[in-house]
Amino acid sequence: MPSADLPLLCPVCSRPLEYLPAEATHQPRLSCPEGHNFDAARQGYFNLLVGKGTPFEPDSAAMVASRFAFLGNGHYAPLAHALASAVVPLLREEGAVVLDSGTGTGHYLREILDAAATAGRPASAIGLDISKFALRRAARLNPEAVHLVWDIWRPLPVAENSVDAVTVVFAPRNPEEFARVLRPGGVLAVVTPRPGHLAGIAAVTGMLGIEEGKDERLADAMAGHFEPEKSLDVDIPLTLGRAAAADLAFMGPAGHHLDRDQIAARLESSPEPVRDDARFRISVFRPRAQGAP
Repeated sequence: MPSADLPLLCPVCSRPLEYLPAEATHQPRLSCPEGHNFDAARQGYFNLLVGKGTPFEPDSAAMVASRFAFLGNGHYAPLAHALASAVVPLLREEGAVVLDSGTGTGHYLREILDAAATAGRPASAIGLDISKFALRRAARLNPEAVHLVWDIWRPLPVAENSVDAVTVVFAPRNPEEFARVLRPGGVLAVVTPRPGHLAGIAAVTGMLGIEEGKDERLADAMAGHFEPEKSLDVDIPLTLGRAAAADLAFMGPAGHHLDRDQIAARLESSPEPVRDDARFRISVFRPRAQGAP
């Protein structure tokens, strides 16, 4: 069950939101002093997108199912372990809060929470994602976290100076809001693909390639609010069946313009197992001190 004192804000009035556990008459609820209430969906997440919602396209149920299958089989476990190893030692020993922005199916957050508990630094967690289909999976995988449907480009429903770590794995980044919610001395960890990432599978399936200058654009975007602290490259050699390779291609941006059957058909002529290399970079940032140039 999520912590009752997570630093959440009402999307209507910006007053604090309190987590109220389930009772016989209703699902768990988030409630603010002004009387704005948000009941949990049956699957355990909360939808805070009031009004017009969001213009951005969320990942579909089918894309999420492919991601859950691929990650659940441990193909990216070395990345999850490396991310947890980079973040957990920087958490406070007591009362730490992790914000996983673009949490998806919750696999990376699960690794962080387990590693934090093992290290004697148990943490509370907030998972944000635009896809309710992803949050259905994440809420089951990480029942101790609170999961919110939210558009990352809006002001986050999280209090100022209240979060110890923000993690962003293959998701949009809102540096100004991340800096606002992080405590002084907090940490931002961003995972991005490096050149050559899944180049072979991308060539066959129509996945989007890695744009040149991606690292420079990340640094430029962060420069106004963050200072780089360190980076770590993670390479994972993959040996996959065609079905897993299709899941891998479909679970990302290609899934918004190709269906899985199209991707699977393109892989039929590929030798099995399908071999490729996943190449990632974990970039760790600290908030820039106020007034610093």
